[in-house]
Amino acid sequence: MKSVLRALLASLIAVAACTACTGDGSGGGSGRGLEDPAKKDIAMRIVSSAENSSLDWKAQYKYIEDIGDGRGYTAGIIGFCSGTGDMLAVVERYAKARPGNALERFLPALRAVEGSDSHEGLGKPFTRAWQRAATSDAAFRTAQDAERDETYLLPAVRRAEQDGLGALGQLIYFDAYVMHGADASESSTGFRALREKALAGAEPPAEGGDEEDYLNAFLDARVAAIREEPSHSDTSRVETAQRVFVRERNFDLEPPLNWRVYGESYRIGASAAPPAG
Repeated sequence: MKSVLRALLASLIAVAACTACTGDGSGGGSGRGLEDPAKKDIAMRIVSSAENSSLDWKAQYKYIEDIGDGRGYTAGIIGFCSGTGDMLAVVERYAKARPGNALERFLPALRAVEGSDSHEGLGKPFTRAWQRAATSDAAFRTAQDAERDETYLLPAVRRAEQDGLGALGQLIYFDAYVMHGADASESSTGFRALREKALAGAEPPAEGGDEEDYLNAFLDARVAAIREEPSHSDTSRVETAQRVFVRERNFDLEPPLNWRVYGESYRIGASAAPPAG
């Protein structure tokens, strides 16, 4: 009998320890974080509503155009740019996975235009090759996924977890990484600067602060940053989207979710399935 009780007690201790160490992967709240495929898909649909005016983020692998923001071509599932270097990183990943692919010949031009809005050496041959690769080759779509995760999503999730934030906070950090860039120390609008401004006004949950207060402080910093950038004056991705979820205290980012971006209404239902594809 004692051995059975000891075994039961050991099992309960192990379960408790596992829960304490890993929780649900969210950092804050009680739900799962963005490393959970369902929550990651929700986050991507919300980001896509702002980046592409569509919830079907998987249709954006082939997207490419110059939107006139000074960053050259914007393309793919989170808006990789020829002027900022992440588009180059995607094509380099693709070249390693699929040597001799049709985009590989544009690598010298992509390296040359980094830091500018130039199309030199790219143009229609490049945009057509991008669209064909996205449509026909899973390896290219995987390269986009990997660059998104390594450069934007996972760093945002890790930082949010350290700050004690749940899935909503992880989404908010991820969207800031996508729009403003990561940790450039010279930038007044990069993620690092935004977080420092938020910390000056509120404590994160990891330090005993209220999650709603802290996220609102971070979003206040984002709104100010958006207004500093001439090409990004519309703040609806914050004010009528992410701020709505914060006000509802939906820190686990649980559907149903209703929001507006650029005047358009979007909804993810409680039982909505991810887009096919």
